[in-house]
Formats: sequence, structure tokens, C-alpha cells
Amino acid sequence: MDPQMVEVTQLFERFKAAFVRKDFGSCNNLLSQLKVLLTKFPSLPPTFQITSNAVQELTIAREIYEHAVVLSVKTEDQDAFERDFFQLKPYYTDTCGMIPPSLQEYPILGLNLLRLLVQNRIAEFHTELELLPQNALENPCIKHAVELEQSFMEGAYNRVLSARQSVPHDTYVYFMDLLAKTVRDEIAGCSEKAYDYLSINDAKKILMFSSDQELSDYVSEEHPEWEIKDGCVFFQKAKESQPCKEIPALQLINQTLSYARELERIV
Repeated sequence: MDPQMVEVTQLFERFKAAFVRKDFGSCNNLLSQLKVLLTKFPSLPPTFQITSNAVQELTIAREIYEHAVVLSVKTEDQDAFERDFFQLKPYYTDTCGMIPPSLQEYPILGLNLLRLLVQNRIAEFHTELELLPQNALENPCIKHAVELEQSFMEGAYNRVLSARQSVPHDTYVYFMDLLAKTVRDEIAGCSEKAYDYLSINDAKKILMFSSDQELSDYVSEEHPEWEIKDGCVFFQKAKESQPCKEIPALQLINQTLSYARELERIV
């Protein structure tokens, strides 16, 4: 075996051992070394040179970047996720027929869709979705992300929150928790505009908390301007603290009339 391949293989085994024992600090150090070593393989993107070790080099490089994506989820580093995903993506899109498909391809592609949804990058979500083959929509990981996006756009927040219980892959839990927070914040914002107060039971139901303590913790951490007393959650304090914005009606009317006069002169 090629000496460079031996070195990468041995280092990758150390990385996987550290990953299993959840030593993510060592994983990050080993990953940096692996990425440097991969630059010495001529068969990797963007050159894709045909060499005697091309299949081995492409296969192990793809697996390393797949582990890098999962590691970024474990360490809750969304910036690292984006970098590693885009380094991995050519191994899915440009190596068809060169190496066998990866079993991790659709779980990771679905994970990226979920990340875009959490970050509210809906246009990019649909762009990535359109690049997938038609049969990809039948995969549970892709289907899960698509159904979440549909529920989110429809405002069916209860379906979004309950979807955490049926994630197709354990790596999805991190982004599902972020999405749940986004949804709760959206519901909370609507609630304080629609009501002066809600009973604790109604507030728990709307925000989908199972206990009074969860609701109390959420209010104290995310909405300290709310007030819980006498069995109710009061939003009035939050409304009073918001600045009142007046619409400059006369100014807008004058501007509109001025524009109309200018148009008459032009015509």
C-alpha cells in the first residue's frame, strides 16, 4: 500500500477511536492533520486525476469528510458544518461511477436541508432540494426535511415540534432542538401581540410545554419582560415596554401628491 495511504488510514483509525470515546478535542486535532494529508492525493477534487489508488483515495476522503460533518454536529459548530459539507459535496455529485455510493449520503444531505431550514435559508433549501434526483424524495431523511419545511411554511407548528420524536437519524436531534426553539419564539411573539395574558395551562398548551417548570424556565430565560402571577402569564408589561411607532400620515400624503405633480409635468 502507498505510504501516504497508510499514514492517512492509521490517522483516521485514531480519529474514529477518539470519536467513539467522545474525545472531540482530539478529533478536531486529528481532523486538521487528515485534511492536510488529503491535499497530497491527486485523485481528489477538483483535479480528479486517474491514478492507481484513485478508488481508495476517493473512498477514504469521502468517509473522512462524512465524519467531519457529524463531528461538527456533535460539537454544535454550524460554521464547521457548512465548511465540511461543501468539502464533502463533490464526492456525492462528481464521483458517480468512480466509487460506490455511500450509505451516509442521504442522511447527511437531509441533515444539510434541516440546517438550512433552521437558519431560515428557504431559497437555498429549495435549491439544494431541486439538485437531488426525484427518487431521493422517497428517502426517509429527505422526506423528513421536506415535511418539516411544509409544516413550517403552513404554520403547523405543532407538527414541527412533534417531529422531534420521529427523527430518522440521531444526528438530527441537535437541529430539531434549534428548530423547536425557533418555532416557540415565533409562537411567543404572536401570543404577546394577540393577548394581554394567558392562563398557565393555555400558555403551556400553545408553547407545547409539559410542565409548569418548563414554562417558567422558558419565560425567565427568553422573555424576562413577561410576568407570571395568579396562575397566568401576563404580556402587558412587554407591550408597554415596546416603543409606540406612529405613522407619519400627513408627510406620506404630501410626498405622494408631490410625486403625482411631478409625473403630470413629465407627461
